[in-house]
Amino acid sequence: MRFYQLPVILGGAIAALVSIAPIRAETATYQVQSGVTSVYHDLSYLSSIGLNLTGTDNTVEPINSNFLVGFNIAPATNFTFSDVNGLTPILGIIEHNGTVTFNNQTTVGNFSVGLDPTRATNNASGLFLKDTVSLNTALFDLSAPETVVFDGKNLTLTGVKLLLSPEFAGILGNPSLAGVLGGLVQIDAKVVRVATVPEGANVLAILSVSAIVLATKRHKLLFKNTLNCSKASL
Repeated sequence: MRFYQLPVILGGAIAALVSIAPIRAETATYQVQSGVTSVYHDLSYLSSIGLNLTGTDNTVEPINSNFLVGFNIAPATNFTFSDVNGLTPILGIIEHNGTVTFNNQTTVGNFSVGLDPTRATNNASGLFLKDTVSLNTALFDLSAPETVVFDGKNLTLTGVKLLLSPEFAGILGNPSLAGVLGGLVQIDAKVVRVATVPEGANVLAILSVSAIVLATKRHKLLFKNTLNCSKASL
C-alpha cells in the first residue's frame, strides 16, 4: 500500500462510522419555580391505620375536585431536571407550604420532595416526600408518574402514587405497611430553562476529524522522508 492512500482509506472508514453515530441533539435543563401539588388520600383507609385527618393550615385549593388538598410550591424550591426521556430528575428539592393535622395532635407538612436513588426499589422512583414540621422524616416514597406533560414552561405529573415509607410505617408501629398505597399526587408546576448541554458529546466525530488530520500529517512526513532518501541514493 502506498502512503498516500492511507488518509483516503482512513477518512472513508471514519466517515462511515460517523454516519452510524450522528451528532445527537442538545438537551435542556429546567428548574421548578412555582405551582401546586394536589393530594388525594382515601380517608377511610387512613382511619383504618389510625390516621384521622382533623385539620389543615395554609393549604390551597387542589387542581381539581379529585383531590382533597393542595400545597403551594414554595420559592425555596431548587429542583432541576432534564427533558431526556420526557423527564429525568437531576438534583434539588421541591419545597411546599401548608400543613395537615391528624388525630388533633400530630401536624405534618411544609413538605419537601427530594431525590434519593437508593430509595428506587420495587415501585418507588427514588423521589420521596418528607415532613419538615414535626416528624422530620420521609413519609411517602413516590412512584413514577403515569403521564408527563411538558411544553418547556409548564410541567404536569399525573398519577403519582404515595407509597408509605418504611420510616412512616415504623412510626405507625406497623412495618408491614411499607410500600402500601397511601394516596395519589398530581404536580402542576411552572418551570424555567436554566442550561443547555450536549446530550452525549460527539466524541467520535471529534476523534474522526483529528485522525484524518494526523493521518494527513503523517503522510506528508513519510512522503518527505521517502523523497529525501531517494535524493540521497542518487
